Amino acid sequence: MSLDLSHIWPEIQAELQVAVGVSAYEIWLAPVVPVAFDDGVLHVRAPAELRAWITDRFAGVLDRVASAAIGGLVTVRIDADAGSVAAARDVGRPSRGTAPASPPPAADTARDVPLNPKFTFDQFVIGDTNRFAHASALAVAELPGSAYNPLFIYGPPGVGKTHLLHAIGNYVQRYGAGLTVRYTTVERFTNEFVSSLKSGGGAMDRFKARHRHADVLLIDDIQFLQSKAKTEEEFFHTFNALHEAGSQLVMTSDRLPGDLDALEDRMQARFAAGLVADIGAPDPATRLTVLRKRVHHDAIEIDDPEVLPLIAERITDSVRALEGALIRVVAFASLTGRRLDCELADEVLRGLYRRSAEAGVPSGPGTPLRGKRPPAPAVTVSRVQSLVCETFGLTREELLSPGRSARVSWPRQVAMYLARELTDETLPAIGRQFGGRNHTTVMHAVKATTKRIAADREAFDVVHSLTARLHERDPDRRD
Repeated sequence: MSLDLSHIWPEIQAELQVAVGVSAYEIWLAPVVPVAFDDGVLHVRAPAELRAWITDRFAGVLDRVASAAIGGLVTVRIDADAGSVAAARDVGRPSRGTAPASPPPAADTARDVPLNPKFTFDQFVIGDTNRFAHASALAVAELPGSAYNPLFIYGPPGVGKTHLLHAIGNYVQRYGAGLTVRYTTVERFTNEFVSSLKSGGGAMDRFKARHRHADVLLIDDIQFLQSKAKTEEEFFHTFNALHEAGSQLVMTSDRLPGDLDALEDRMQARFAAGLVADIGAPDPATRLTVLRKRVHHDAIEIDDPEVLPLIAERITDSVRALEGALIRVVAFASLTGRRLDCELADEVLRGLYRRSAEAGVPSGPGTPLRGKRPPAPAVTVSRVQSLVCETFGLTREELLSPGRSARVSWPRQVAMYLARELTDETLPAIGRQFGGRNHTTVMHAVKATTKRIAADREAFDVVHSLTARLHERDPDRRD
C-alpha cells in the first residue's frame, strides 16, 4: 500500500494531541517522526532516551490513532534514532529516584495540584497491613499508566490512603520529567462539574480539559460518587478518556468496588479491572514506628521512653488518631509544665480515648487487665451537639445556624471536632448534620480546634471535659 506520510502524519499528530493532551504530546510525542509504512506497520523514530518510555506508555494510543487516520489495522513500531542505538540498549523504564536521561523541561503544574509536600513515600511507615498498598503505589509512581491501571486503594479512615495518593503525585512531579498530575476529591470534582454546567459557554470544555488531559489523575474518596447520577456519568467518560490515552488513574475508597452498591455496574467493573489494594489498621510495631518518626521529625523531647509504647497500645484504630493522641499529650505537658511521662500520658488518654481502655486495652505497658468496665453508650453527632449546646448555653438551632459570631462559631467548631474525633461519621456526613455544611468546613473546624487547644489551656480543659462526659455511662441505664 502506497502512503504519503508527509500528508497523513500531520493528521496523526493532531489526533494525538486530542487523545493525550497538548502537554503530554509536546513532552513525549512531538519528537517522534515517521520513517516508512510497510505492510500494515508504520515505522517511526524517537530519541533513544524516550523510546522505551513511549513504547510502554503510548503504544496503544499510537496504534489506535494511526489505524483511524490510515484506515484498517495499523501497528506503530518505534525505532531509536540512528546513531544512538547503542545508547538505547541501556535505556529502560525510569527507576526509583531517577528521571529519564535528558528529560524534556518539566511543566509547571504546582499551581493546579494541591499536594501535601509532607506526604511522601519516605515519610510513609510500612507495616504488615499496608505493605502491599505501598508497593503498588510506588510501582504506579515509577511507571504511570503501565504498572497497574487503575489502582484502587481501599481501607477505613485514617490508615494512610490519602498519604499514598499524595506520595504518588509528589513522586511523579519530581521524577516524571514533566508529566502533569491532578489531585482532587470526589466532592471537589462534583462541585466543579456542577459549577461548569451552570456557567455554560466554554466552562464545561475547560472542566473536561483539566481532568481528561492529565497524565496522572488522583481521586480521593471515590465512594462519594454514589447517588450522583450526572457526576458519575461525567466521571465515567473521564475515566474512559484517560484510560484510552494511557494516563494513570488512582482512586481511594473506604470500601471495595463491589461494595459500592449505588454505583452503576459498569463503573464498579472499571474500578475492579485494575489492581485493588487494601490498607488495614496499623499493627503494634507500625504504630510505635509512626510515633517515633513523628517525635524525631518534630524534635519532641520525651522524658519517659515508655510514653510512646503506652500511646501505641492505647490507640489502635488509625494513624490519624495515633498522631492526634501524641499531639494532645505533648500539648498538655507544654501547657501544664509537667514532665512528659507515662503518668501524664495516661491521664490525657483516659479522658480522650476511653473507648479503647474500656474495650480491654491496657492503660500502660505491663498493666494487667482487671476486667472490662461496662461499655459506655455510643457517641453520636446528635449527643455531641446536645452536650455542646448545654455546655455553652446555646440552642440546637443556634448551633446549626449560619451565624458566625464568636458566641456560636467556637462551640460549633468544638462540636465538629468532637464529632470527627469520637464518631465513625465521615466529614461530609458530619457536615450534613451541621446545617448542610460541606466537608471542607468540618475540616477547617477540626484544624482550628486542634490548634487552639494546643495553645489555650482553657480551651483544652473544655474539650477534655466534654470528651470525658461523652464517654460517661448513663446512670439510669440498665446493663
